[in-house]
Amino acid sequence: MSILEKELAALLTKVQNTKPLVHNMTNVVVTNFTANGLYALGASPVMAYAPEEVADMARIAGALVLNLGTLSSAQVEAMIIAGLSANAHGVPVLLDPVGAGATRFRTESALRILREVKVSLLRGNAAEIAHLLGESRDIKGVDAGESSGADQAELAVRAARKLNTVVAVTGREDVITDGKLCRIVSGGDALLTQVTGTGCLLTSVLGAFAAVERDLLLAGTAGLAFYGAAASRAAERTASAGPGSFQIAFLDELAKLHPHSLKGHAAVSEREASAAGGWWVG
Repeated sequence: MSILEKELAALLTKVQNTKPLVHNMTNVVVTNFTANGLYALGASPVMAYAPEEVADMARIAGALVLNLGTLSSAQVEAMIIAGLSANAHGVPVLLDPVGAGATRFRTESALRILREVKVSLLRGNAAEIAHLLGESRDIKGVDAGESSGADQAELAVRAARKLNTVVAVTGREDVITDGKLCRIVSGGDALLTQVTGTGCLLTSVLGAFAAVERDLLLAGTAGLAFYGAAASRAAERTASAGPGSFQIAFLDELAKLHPHSLKGHAAVSEREASAAGGWWVG
């Protein structure tokens, strides 16, 4: 194992041993899948939305995940209450700007949260992240079109620098950066795109790793890599069966993850971002 692989493996073990509490303010479409996925990983999920309790719940959580999937004005207000509480108590906040760019309300809500709450890690597809930078990308509902790995890396670096947070842009390959170091994570399987909620669960899984590691770039890398490995292993088991079987197998593989699960199923490479901004060199 490389030094980085050993660090990633150690974080998985830490998640499994400590079972961090992840406070999810997520959408109604994915709540059950997200909870089951976190349980399978070894984390402890809680879903709390009421403005009367979100500050207290965020304070005691290991991480707070804000997901804009099924959005309302009241939910945005509650998210900001929770986010400010998390900030005050040193709890990392992760934002999943689902569908940013599809409607003005979604885009403005995500930007408001980014203005008022210190977001530790932002995860989205290329279209969502681009729209938060004021750029136009194809988006259909909450789904994005394809983008190249090079394009994702450039976008992620610019977003990390402009928004002052760790940014993960996910797609065929995943890119995560703090604006200085850029990591490319390969793994996963196309079947992930045929099961609703896999992106939302991924953000919550990143939250579980963020709950046990202050280095959010390292935590995010671990979450992306092990998530991709679990998906790859599940796809091997169910390639001829379809997305329903894959979904169940995927939860099983999250539960079976161990320090050597990345071998043959996920890989991480890294480059330094250029001083000029944008593209990465190495």
